[in-house]
Amino acid sequence: MPSLPMRLGTAALALTLLATAGCSRIRDHKGYIVDSTLVDTVQPGIDNKDSVAKTLGRPSFSGQFDKGAESWYYIGRDTRQLAFSSPRPVAQTTLAVRFDAAGNVVQVDRTGLEKVVAVRPNGDKTPTLGRDRGFFAELFGNIGRVGGMGPMTGGGTADNPQ
Repeated sequence: MPSLPMRLGTAALALTLLATAGCSRIRDHKGYIVDSTLVDTVQPGIDNKDSVAKTLGRPSFSGQFDKGAESWYYIGRDTRQLAFSSPRPVAQTTLAVRFDAAGNVVQVDRTGLEKVVAVRPNGDKTPTLGRDRGFFAELFGNIGRVGGMGPMTGGGTADNPQ
């Protein structure tokens, strides 16, 4: 029968292995998987919306602000995450296919992670322009201010209009 220190050592080793198993790196891919051979077959002036849809599939989303033309975007992102930390982007591919008004391909652009902009929200506050007034300034701000001169119009109630 093993001694008590031997059993405690084995239990400690098992707990350590179990705890570190949760710290493994997580790799994840979200979105479109870009196949370079398929992308290279899409040619400006030759292909149209139907042929692009058959070759590349449905886009991740369509452009909303193009005047007289349309753009399709295919986006894929690879991320890594360690234990409880937030996922970090490792690679991103954005494929933009632009069409003219007739639906023919005009341009095919491919960009990567260098075009991604990190947006950092400002916590619980929304910054605004203008004066920064405190609680009491908001509460008592109108005391002592004189309103417009002249009779008030539109007084009374629904039952007793004036």
